Amino acid sequence: MKLFECEAKRILKQFGIAFPDGELAHTVEEAGAVAGRIGKPVVVKAQVLVSGRGKAGGVLFADNVAEAKNIAAKLIGSKIKDAMVHTLLVEEKIDIAQQMYTSIAIDRQRQTYVVLASLSGGVNIEEVAKTSPEKIVRHIVDFEKGFDEAEAKKLVRSLDIPAADRDMLSSILSTLYKAIISYDAELVELNPLVKLPSGAYVAADARMIIDDNALFRHVEFKDRVEDRIDDTPREAEARKLGLAYVDLNGDIGIIGNGAGLTMATVDVVNIMGGKPTNFLDIGGGAKVDVIRDAVTLVMSKPGVKAVLVNILGGITRCDIVAQGVIAGMNASSEKKPVAVRMVGTNEEEGNRMLREVGITAYANMEEAIARVITL
Repeated sequence: MKLFECEAKRILKQFGIAFPDGELAHTVEEAGAVAGRIGKPVVVKAQVLVSGRGKAGGVLFADNVAEAKNIAAKLIGSKIKDAMVHTLLVEEKIDIAQQMYTSIAIDRQRQTYVVLASLSGGVNIEEVAKTSPEKIVRHIVDFEKGFDEAEAKKLVRSLDIPAADRDMLSSILSTLYKAIISYDAELVELNPLVKLPSGAYVAADARMIIDDNALFRHVEFKDRVEDRIDDTPREAEARKLGLAYVDLNGDIGIIGNGAGLTMATVDVVNIMGGKPTNFLDIGGGAKVDVIRDAVTLVMSKPGVKAVLVNILGGITRCDIVAQGVIAGMNASSEKKPVAVRMVGTNEEEGNRMLREVGITAYANMEEAIARVITL
């Protein structure tokens, strides 16, 4: 789950990271009031969950209250890369002596965190990595040792910064590691991390992404679980229903139980010449209403020509699946042909129930896929 900049800054402030003076504003008048309190030139930043908002016009500067209000009037209610702007962060405009990039992210190949730092801050770090990878220093974290200030100092020695700044930067990097561990985050990033003319370090921007699987430990975000900027409308609806769903570009609906089986089903449909329109995992032990919702969701997608249900019944009972499929077909305004492969617990009863409504259940996955492609 991506956090808004203001949320990431609120968290990192608790760990001692310094940020420019600023407040949130939801209206034009609030933006003017914040600018008036700061009493200096400000930056007005749209709070949206998209990258590149600055280039898209979502970060603008104002020299006084009147300009801040004019910018707020322009931004509130507008869209930045299709993301609606509801809230602004109004902050003091800071003087920049030097910009840096710092982050901690997951290195999935090494299955651990990687700490990154670069003197090329304030720009797209992906481009720096492509064109000048030597400008980025890296440290692969050993989970048994962790990443403390001593480890951070080893990393900082590789950067061309004054010796007097190394302790400060090392402290910031080790603090970021404490934050990412405490919040089960996949990413924490300061870009740019700014050195002021006074010599102090202030983070002008901040990003955090929390691991979805750990959200039960962070109840402060419970109302944000369904708010995903990257979701399609159907993915957003599936999230509200508690379904693991991903949109794909095809015309055969896919419903399975277990991520591995469902992914394998998508693959085999492709291999056999079909085009899956989605991935939908109902999970283990799904009840009738869950299966019903899954069927109606998939059938409602425009362009779906047929639906494949592929179930290995362990804790998921085949008779319950059959009830759910029948209920989903009855509830769907869009009626699409269905092929079912279903083996396991209460298989015979489930097959009998499906036969009574004219659906043949197959014991072999390839047979069911061949049938759904024909349908």
